[in-house]
Formats: sequence, structure tokens, C-alpha cells
Amino acid sequence: MTASLPPESVSALLQERIYVTQPHLPPLEEFLPYLEQIWHSKVLTNGGPFHQRLEQALCDYLEVPHLSLFSNGTLALVTALQALRITGEVITTPYSFVATAHSLLWNGIKPVFVDVDPVTLNLDPAKIEAAITPQTTAILPVHCYGHPCDVEAIQRIADMYNLKVIYDAAHAFGVRTEAGSILRAGDLSVLSFHATKVFNTFEGGAIISPDAKTKQRIDRLKNFGFVDETTVVAPGINGKMSEINSAFGLLQLQHIDDALARRRAVAQRYAEQLAGVRGIRLLPACNDPISNHSYFPILVENEYPLSRDALFESFRAQDILVRRYFYPLISDFPMYRGLPSALRASLSVAADAASKVMCLPIYPTLTEAQQARIVEIVRANAG
Repeated sequence: MTASLPPESVSALLQERIYVTQPHLPPLEEFLPYLEQIWHSKVLTNGGPFHQRLEQALCDYLEVPHLSLFSNGTLALVTALQALRITGEVITTPYSFVATAHSLLWNGIKPVFVDVDPVTLNLDPAKIEAAITPQTTAILPVHCYGHPCDVEAIQRIADMYNLKVIYDAAHAFGVRTEAGSILRAGDLSVLSFHATKVFNTFEGGAIISPDAKTKQRIDRLKNFGFVDETTVVAPGINGKMSEINSAFGLLQLQHIDDALARRRAVAQRYAEQLAGVRGIRLLPACNDPISNHSYFPILVENEYPLSRDALFESFRAQDILVRRYFYPLISDFPMYRGLPSALRASLSVAADAASKVMCLPIYPTLTEAQQARIVEIVRANAG
């Protein structure tokens, strides 16, 4: 028989936990007027006023021409592939969240995995051409941890072989290079607004389109294929974002610059305090000035006294919820590991990274004291 803790003790324990990422939640009193407007309008979904306002506000903030909101990022990925009528084989990365490859299977498309760059952990352009076959119709790269892919090199290959490019930009909200928003790269870019993302709508996602005609097709596909009340032109799906999610997104957008600045400060402190720790390697996404600091990934190299998994357990024992992100590789899961492209010998860089990666907690309200505790665990185990 075990004694149960009183509610106040449970609450205190939960508050002491340090998470990999937490949603940035504006004050509740700011959200209540939005809920009242929705309640009185009686418009809950189907492209209501908050939905329309959020689409335009995001276009303005992200500096993109057209944007279609979705109920989640996975449905946005599935729909993006349908919008471009992708079939056959698609070249993608094994080093990502499973939704990247799952979106291909849901469309009856064969994923072809290609290894990643050893520095950025993004899809390696130098290895793409060798994977192209007569059945290849597209490339699906991921801006891993928000660090931009080599979009110029990927586009050159796509143009040479007449392939479409859809970017999984789930981590890349607001990322800009000298050329402008990274979300303009390729034929389409797909965002996730899941609660763990830099910008979130609790659940949500979006597709960035280059022109109004493509947006129109996407908007029809996410609404069952309807053109009007009696006309259906495609086998669409229900991917619409609700008014409540849209309203929360509008509120979040008011605070996004402050949230990004706070994340940047957390990332800078990590970079400074972990510099020179033997066996700990920081990725470009950790301290790149264009990064949105959606994650803070470190690689626990062989020179570190503990294995990655041992360090992971050390954190978990102290109720600090770090994450081995991305581990395992997508190509290691049962529905993919039988593919010829899933052979580990061909994915050695990705496999090595998956065995060493660990994302440290990063979110706007992470205190300096909490961060110091995290850094001390890494440094103390370094010997």
C-alpha cells in the first residue's frame, strides 16, 4: 500500500519539473475577450473571422504571399503532397519526426531515405542525386531544429530533374536568411503550430503557397473538396482550423517577438556555459543568429564520460525532462525498415546523430537558476 501525496504537494512537484519545451501561454485575461466574441458570433469554424484575420496576420509577419491554416501540421503535410499531385517516390530524411514520412505513406507514396549533412543534420544535397529514379517526383527536406537547409543546392537538383520540393518547416517559424523568409523556398512549405512549437495555436499548422491558384486548391482540399454547397471537385479532407485555435494564434502573435528574444537569451547562455565541455558538441541551430531557437540540441560524443543514454537518465532522475530528439530514426520503425533506403549502412551520419543527440530544455520562462541546474548536470558528469 502506498501513501498518496496531498494535492498541494503534487502541485509543487509538478512545478519543479523542467521540460524540454513548454507552450508560451499569454495571460488568460487576454484570451477571454476573444472567447466572448466567438461565443456571441456563433461562428466556430469554416473560415470564420478569427481564421481570416490570423491567415493575413501570419502572411504579414512571416513575409509570405499566401497561407492556409490547418487543424494540425500532419494534415497540412498530407494535403501539400496532394495539392501538388505527388506520386511514386519522394526523397526525404530519416532524421525527423515520424509525421514527415507518415504523410508520404498516407498518400501511397514510397519514401526514399537519404543521409544527412554531418554539421547541420539536414538532408545532404550531395547524396540526393544518387537516390533519384524514374519514379522520383519530389524532395521532402526538413529544416531540422529550425536551421535552414541548403535550399539553393536542393533547388538546383530539383530543377535539373523536374522534381517538386516541399519543405517540412515545422521548426522554422519566422526564420529568415539574407534572401528573406525561408518559408518561400521550394514549391510549398509546411508549418506546425503544435503546443510545443515556438508559435502555437494549441494544435494547428499551415501551408505556405506561392500564388493564389495554389492556395485555392489547398483550401478546397482541406474542406472536403468543396467549391460551394453543391460542388465537390476533389477527394478532400477535414483539415480546417477552428475559431478558438485561430483566436489563440492571434493572441500568441502579439507576444511572439518577446518569446523569441527570451529563447535567444536562453540559447546564448547555454552556448556560453557549455563551451569547452569535453565531449559535448553544439549544433549550428544552437547559436546561429538567424535561428528561432526552437530547440537546443547537443551531441554527446564518445569523449564524454557518460553515454548519451546515461546522461539522459541522469536528467530524468532529477525530474528534468530532456528528449532524445530524433531517436530512433524514422527508418528504424517497423513500417519503414524494410525499405532498401532504410539500410543503416547508407544512413551512417543520421544513425550516429540519433545515438548521440539530446535536446536540453528551452522555453521563454526557463529561469537562469533552472538553466544553471541543467548546465551543472552536464558539466559535473564531464569529469
